[in-house]
Amino acid sequence: MRQEWGPEDLIEVWTLLEEDQERLRNRSGANRSGFALLLKFFEVEARSPEDAGEIPASAVAYVAQQMKVATEEWAAYDWSGRAVKRLSRR
Repeated sequence: MRQEWGPEDLIEVWTLLEEDQERLRNRSGANRSGFALLLKFFEVEARSPEDAGEIPASAVAYVAQQMKVATEEWAAYDWSGRAVKRLSRR
């Protein structure tokens, strides 16, 4: 995945839609941030990221801003969790 995203591209690709927000309602903290970023990454790449470094920093900041959480929440996401495994199987 490319790492440089301009403002217009961020809005077009990384904006959390209403149905995305529905999927995130029962999650909190790092799980909410992580799941949101995995979901949008999967929409773009049709695969799960190999590691957190594949998620562009600008996308992390943009998604965190939409959810009104600290960007650092993403760093606490459990990469061995069920959501990552579930998306990896697709």
